[in-house]
Amino acid sequence: MEGRVIKSTGSWYVVKCDQKYISARLKGKFKQSELKLTNPIAVGDWVTLDLEQNQETAVISDIHPRENYVIRKSTRKQHFSHIIASNLDQAILVITMKNPRTSMGFIDRFLVSTESFRIPAILVVNKTDLLDGPKAEEWLQDIHEIYEPLGYQVLEVSALQEDDLHEKFQTLLQDKSTLIAGHSGVGKSTLLNKLVPDAEQSTKEISSFSDKGVHTTTFAELFSLSYGGDLIDTPGIKEFGILDVEDVELSHYFPEMRNYLGQCKYNNCQHLHEPGCVVREKVEAGYIHPYRYHSYLNILNEEDSHR
Repeated sequence: MEGRVIKSTGSWYVVKCDQKYISARLKGKFKQSELKLTNPIAVGDWVTLDLEQNQETAVISDIHPRENYVIRKSTRKQHFSHIIASNLDQAILVITMKNPRTSMGFIDRFLVSTESFRIPAILVVNKTDLLDGPKAEEWLQDIHEIYEPLGYQVLEVSALQEDDLHEKFQTLLQDKSTLIAGHSGVGKSTLLNKLVPDAEQSTKEISSFSDKGVHTTTFAELFSLSYGGDLIDTPGIKEFGILDVEDVELSHYFPEMRNYLGQCKYNNCQHLHEPGCVVREKVEAGYIHPYRYHSYLNILNEEDSHR
């Protein structure tokens, strides 16, 4: 029997086989992984099940090869990684300017992860009703000016105020498997409730004390859309540490740098201080946004510090 993992609760998984839902556990042999994963099975995985004698629960006997996945460093175990979701057609990152604020460094780290598997990514700016004043306008303008020329779609919404989000997102989501991610408190659950009315996701107020969201989603879960396709909701992400990437490969995951691949004087150019670096020339000429180049340097330095 084969099915897709739609929910992970740590030790047990809910697997959808056709229209039937089965609780399944993992065979011990899969608990050891060369990838050093905190979760050997992720929501979105296709698996093979062996029903147990009671015919109500099953054992996962095989994990099918993944087409792709979004992965980050584990925040709990050093040198371990955590697969957020797998077998995706696209990924949505929900961002906000305040309550909480999403940094561009966080956005860029997420995009590096999706780019590494060529997963199309969309930025959804939520809580637009809170955007007032010149600083907010400048931030929003920066988001559009930096990311849209790179091929990333940017949508502006107010999940609490707009009632037509279901229609607004249908063309974007229909018949696709979509990850939805973001910091705790950016309004993922509220947005999900509008897109999947029967999801019954709980929402909580932002903690005014810490200006950080209160976790409302404990485990990743896949929700089917009435018009075809599905949304994979994930727990709020505080930090997004990308996996070890070779220094000379990091720029491949920045589309604006990838455009000049092979044009630098040295094949192993890291775009730092090397002579004949075309990428640095393009930064100085304004073809590559300085924010993005700064993010590239930060990620490069972060990776070097862990080696």
